Amino acid sequence: MQALDRKLLRDFARLWAQFLAIALVLAAGVAVLLMSFGMSRALDETRDTYYERNRFADIFTDARSVPRSMLPILRGIEGVVAVEARVTTFATLDLPDKTDATVAYFASLPEGGSLLNIPLLRRGDWPDPDATDQVLLNEPFAMANGLFPGTTITATLNGTKRSLTVTGWVLSPEFIYTIGPGSLIPDNEDYGIAWMPERVLEAVLDRTGAFDNLAVKIRPDMRPEPVIDALDRLLEPYGSWGAIDRTDQISNAFIDGEITQLQTLAYTLPPIFLGITVFLVNMVIGRIVTLERTEIGLLKALGYSDAAILTHYLLLAALVAAVGVLIGFFAGSWLSYGLARLYANFFNFPYLIYNVSWNTYVIAGLLGLGAATLGAARSAWKAARLAPATAMSPPAPPRFKRNWFDLALNAIRVSQPTMMILRSLIRWPVRAGLSILGMALAVAILVASNFFPDALDHIIDSAFHQSNRQHAVLFFNDLMPESALEDARRLPGVLQAEGQQYLTAVLRNEHRAKRVAIEARRPGNDLSRVVAEDGTVVEAPPGGIVLSRRLAAQLGVRPGDLVEAEFRGNRQGTFELPVTRLVTQYFGLGAYMDQETADRLFQQAPQVSVINVTLDAAETDAFEERLKELPRLAGRAMMLENREGFQETISRNILITTTIYTTLGILITVGVAYNGARIQLSERARELASLRILGFTRGEVGYVLVGEMMLLAVIAQPVGWFLGWGIARLMSEAFTSDLYAIPLIVKPATFSSASLVVLAAAFVSVLIVRRRLDRLNLVSVMKTRE
Repeated sequence: MQALDRKLLRDFARLWAQFLAIALVLAAGVAVLLMSFGMSRALDETRDTYYERNRFADIFTDARSVPRSMLPILRGIEGVVAVEARVTTFATLDLPDKTDATVAYFASLPEGGSLLNIPLLRRGDWPDPDATDQVLLNEPFAMANGLFPGTTITATLNGTKRSLTVTGWVLSPEFIYTIGPGSLIPDNEDYGIAWMPERVLEAVLDRTGAFDNLAVKIRPDMRPEPVIDALDRLLEPYGSWGAIDRTDQISNAFIDGEITQLQTLAYTLPPIFLGITVFLVNMVIGRIVTLERTEIGLLKALGYSDAAILTHYLLLAALVAAVGVLIGFFAGSWLSYGLARLYANFFNFPYLIYNVSWNTYVIAGLLGLGAATLGAARSAWKAARLAPATAMSPPAPPRFKRNWFDLALNAIRVSQPTMMILRSLIRWPVRAGLSILGMALAVAILVASNFFPDALDHIIDSAFHQSNRQHAVLFFNDLMPESALEDARRLPGVLQAEGQQYLTAVLRNEHRAKRVAIEARRPGNDLSRVVAEDGTVVEAPPGGIVLSRRLAAQLGVRPGDLVEAEFRGNRQGTFELPVTRLVTQYFGLGAYMDQETADRLFQQAPQVSVINVTLDAAETDAFEERLKELPRLAGRAMMLENREGFQETISRNILITTTIYTTLGILITVGVAYNGARIQLSERARELASLRILGFTRGEVGYVLVGEMMLLAVIAQPVGWFLGWGIARLMSEAFTSDLYAIPLIVKPATFSSASLVVLAAAFVSVLIVRRRLDRLNLVSVMKTRE
């Protein structure tokens, strides 16, 4: 081993604490990169494999009733590879030992087996095609309710109660993320998917020889738009609600949103950690070079080349990078796999394909090595260019002169230790600025990761307390006369009942189009309302339409513009409606119109498809029992359960995310504060020792060391608040989709909690360094030449 190699290892061992602090910051960046890319890739590959093995369809469409004689025509559409027709319906279930009315979506199983969206049998057996009382259930629903094969349940199908025997559990690529009518998140206890043999379900629903749901597979090289247009044209006479491709299929859309969020994190946070690594390595290696001027001169005098000196200091940085990268590999792989399993369970994947490619590790490692090398490059080059004679002589002391700042300090009569702190910041502004930036980024990460609870509180208040104030929502398979409201008011415990109607439509403005569900409601409805940002209730005026801001932006319309509404399904027709107002909505792409306008457009008697009710809490059980008896009820959503489930799921995810990013913020703070204090101590050891000799107490001398770093930390707080707000805004925009929007709501408590964490971490780091100050040998320090 050569002398420089031994020196390299001794330097690394001597400064292990400083290097470990840098390595942990670098490891955090590598871990976040691997975690985000690993999870997103695992979800993406698992989903793609699942879709391919179980032939997930490319296009989906629903209609009122289509004769099966249309199937050959549909198969003949250019680009179509396969089609599968089904009959479907919503039904209420009466489950053993359960009071609540439960909702299930029933779909038919083709006699020869499914061609598309093939269910994967997980337990039990397939139902007998000739049996009239057998059913398959999706696994999460069956597990949540203890419905094992052989269990008997009761379902109200087409107005008739039927006893059904569970034969098995399945999973389907079509229902990875199962959301019931009116729900915001999956509720496996109260909403499930059920499959029955095709001939049986057709007979039960009086749809023999017809279908209402179609799945289509197209060639890989075929664009979906022409096929969608052909399907809409052919199925329009049969009450088509409009075809959609898989990107708009609700289950797939939610998974796409999660993958996009993970990729956004991978592009946003790692550059912050790598940038701080550059700064820390530059600071530490620069100080080492300054302290080792004499050794560098001796090495050059002994014949070591500039390249050898340059390589030595670059290798020291590379050694730090290697430690950081290895820690990052371990932590990132552990977090990535663990969180990927959580996501896979949440999304009901039958398996997880976790295979982070070697090139991801190579890229992460090269980025870490590159950051450390870049940080050391300037100081290493400076060391290599030092002439032996110059290196052997003490460095010239910095030249200072009195300026306006010194006069101002004298005028306000600050203490001498405080004068030293403030002068140090002014004399070395670049280093002070970079230290401030490093700790500001730690604050920013905490602010950006912790704004989600603030946004969640705002969403819950807007969606559940202001807009949707009903206790329960009743859904029907068909349009009901408005007289159904009176029947609803007679249900046990019902205090209020209000109706509304959902109308499927394609809204168009020039070349832009969007398929939405327009909510039509009566003026003065109190339970389900549209509430503007200022808290005022918004009602669609007669003849007009109110749009959410996100929908209006996609259509390119403003208040006063005309939008073309092509209605699909039960009510068909094309009309031009003026946009009267825009409102902010956080779930879906909202569109609203007056109920009387809808009745007039379609020349129909008043009808409802949804009834909102408020309940007497003491009679909730009686209400649920009575719902099981309603023949035309498709399902119900209990808003209290909805809200609690939403809060529980989101809060659990936020807790995991917040814990991870709080740890990362602390690592950044420790890396910056600890290394800054260590370097300050090494540079100012003579000054601090002189103060002790002159009679200053240990507390006063320690105040100089601690005070400077804490002053930098305090100055970093407003900078971090501003950066955190900016990162939170970018994340809010990146996470927004057609399904939901994340509002940018950052409360003062979020800023203060981020600052407290960073200030506490900085204070503890500096106190650790201050202990070294108490152990300084004053005589030895005063003999050093610097």
